[in-house]
Amino acid sequence: MNREEWMLILEQAEQNQIASGIFNQLTEGILIADLNGVIRLANQAAADILEIPKAGMKGKSFASLFFDNPENDAFSQTVVDAFYAKPRNSSTVVSFHTEKNVKYLNVFVSVLLLEEKTAGFVIAMTDLSELMELRDSAQDMARVSRMNRQLTARNELLQKTFGMYVSDDVVSELLDRRGKVELGGKKQNLTIMMSDLRGFTALCEQMGADDLIAMLNHYLAVMTGVIQKYNGTIIEFIGDGILAIFGAPIPSEMHAADAAAAAVEMQASMSKINQWNVRRGYPRLEMGIGLNTGEAIVGNVGSKKRVKYGVVGSLVNLCGRIESYTTGGQILISESMRAAIPNPLTIERELLVRPKGVSREQVLFHVTGIGEPYNVSIKVKNDTPKALREPIPVYFSLIREKHTLEERHYAGITAIGRGTCVMETEVALNVYDNLQVQAGGRLLCKVLDVNSGSCLLQFTSIPAGFSDWVKARSI
Repeated sequence: MNREEWMLILEQAEQNQIASGIFNQLTEGILIADLNGVIRLANQAAADILEIPKAGMKGKSFASLFFDNPENDAFSQTVVDAFYAKPRNSSTVVSFHTEKNVKYLNVFVSVLLLEEKTAGFVIAMTDLSELMELRDSAQDMARVSRMNRQLTARNELLQKTFGMYVSDDVVSELLDRRGKVELGGKKQNLTIMMSDLRGFTALCEQMGADDLIAMLNHYLAVMTGVIQKYNGTIIEFIGDGILAIFGAPIPSEMHAADAAAAAVEMQASMSKINQWNVRRGYPRLEMGIGLNTGEAIVGNVGSKKRVKYGVVGSLVNLCGRIESYTTGGQILISESMRAAIPNPLTIERELLVRPKGVSREQVLFHVTGIGEPYNVSIKVKNDTPKALREPIPVYFSLIREKHTLEERHYAGITAIGRGTCVMETEVALNVYDNLQVQAGGRLLCKVLDVNSGSCLLQFTSIPAGFSDWVKARSI
């Protein structure tokens, strides 16, 4: 594809919802020029800032629009310097004269690359006029500082957002599909992924803020890399949780298999994440992942002032229920997702559940690997609890919808493993019940199996004093 075709792709993109989401919803002005200095794209913010109609800029040379006004030489020179790669990317604050106003603009000029060659230029501008006025007033310095921070953050967001838009993958997809990639609200067949760290709320109470954020950011960075590797799109981070989709905005016939492979590699990555944690004195983390495949509505969600790319529908709700059944290190997928994957799967076991709000029982599959062409897998650790010489008395409370019930029940722990225990109680418990056990602190557990008053519990959050508590009572 030559450079002229590249600029044609960008011009066509202005008419679809990708450009609408990137260009027209930004308050920063954007101009895109080709190598001849002809402006090919301009958003409304650029027209408002420069006080020139969009129609009066598109197709016109940059020189004819701006060179005739010597008062705007600084603005013109910033752009010209970038055209001649002095420097390759430039950013400066300049004054700009319109018929009625004198404005101060932060101008950032960056090249567009195609096959490692310059194909055009992006001119991004932010109106700093109000900020410059405030700077002269000592009593408003605090506000100036705040606005400066916001400006820096928004400039970084603009550069990153536009950088993603013109990435090689998206450009190739636009070329291959001739503008058929759609981001608008519509029903689409895709796969939803929800992941969550076990016992993260308890960790928040145990760790300092700086350490907690450092640990969380490292974990999310690793997970983001894996999800993107398998063509996933992260919709949002919800605390320690991740909501991602596969098969949108760019459709894919392999979205279910891609999602399964991503989930397996995410779980496999937890080993290195925990090695990193241990070296810094942080606790080990365990993650559960739920996946569901089917039709959902994807598109721009929000209001005129705040828009995000999102996904809604019963598919999302069921995925959340599936994820709630997982224990640390586990991946559970729905029947519909299992049917959508042609690749060989390694399934540890099947679970029959009745999620809240669902009309019928659901079969979930505990996946530990996927074959060609992915060939990724994880090992299931054997953690058989060892019997204690005498039961350790404890009391526990049930957790419903993430709220701990006040009623306490008495029980005895008869066996303990690394991440599991056996507890005997007269209280009727169900598989997948969540419990809070007082055992050296708040020990959070999920019921994995129930048999005649004895139940197998999986630890989801272990208090700092749990090991010493067990040793003191096992002697």
